[in-house]
Amino acid sequence: MASDSSWLNRPPRLGDLIDDYCPRCKRLMNHAIASFVGDKVVKVICQTCHSEHPYLEGKDPKKASKAAAFKKVSSKVAASSKTTAEEGGKKPKAKSATRPLIRHKAKTPGKKK
Repeated sequence: MASDSSWLNRPPRLGDLIDDYCPRCKRLMNHAIASFVGDKVVKVICQTCHSEHPYLEGKDPKKASKAAAFKKVSSKVAASSKTTAEEGGKKPKAKSATRPLIRHKAKTPGKKK
């Protein structure tokens, strides 16, 4: 008699349910396997919204890791502080993109005819 966990150790097949990030639902949802290339899952179908998309391995492609985002921001801050230190601390004046304000003469309260 085979053990009860034998189905857990088998390779995935078409139609099997796996968890993946759905770009339409914007959540980690149940997906059915739609296609393979070799032994790798390539396309899946969301069981909630029924959209077909590439297998994203459960990761949101738009979100970067917090460490990568912190490095990106800190490198920009470090670069901008170096340029201001080299210029002697003076910032160039930005040109105003607004139109000049034109004031009309105010009407003085006069006598009614």
